[in-house]
Amino acid sequence: MLKNVLVALDESEIAGRVIQALNDLVFANDAKVILCHVFPTSESEKQLPADRPNPKSSKFFDFPIEKQLLNYKENLSFNSELELVTGDPAEEIIRLANIYKADLILIGSRGLTGMKRIVLGSVSTQVVEEANCSVLVVKPT
Repeated sequence: MLKNVLVALDESEIAGRVIQALNDLVFANDAKVILCHVFPTSESEKQLPADRPNPKSSKFFDFPIEKQLLNYKENLSFNSELELVTGDPAEEIIRLANIYKADLILIGSRGLTGMKRIVLGSVSTQVVEEANCSVLVVKPT
């Protein structure tokens, strides 16, 4: 039975399918689900929030993804936390999974192929290859 699950979400349309897959999983009574989002670091986005593990208050920056994560959290029927961090998405997802000793990482795939995949990279592929735990990749319909 799953005890610690890290759910990596972004602002794409696949996020809803990832939450659906999460709701289909069976958890231990003391399970913890961590909903996370990684703000990519770039020179043009210096004002993004720094790592904020386990926020104790609801004081969030005004980013749409944070509101969406809070909405998901409120509608889950099990214990969950939010993690909002900056950095390389794949590296940060793996780092958080290691910190929480995740049994499973749940992540979406945008289904990129060809040149788009080469140029943009595949976060889910890198997570599958480098994670120390199982990874469930939710694909678009």
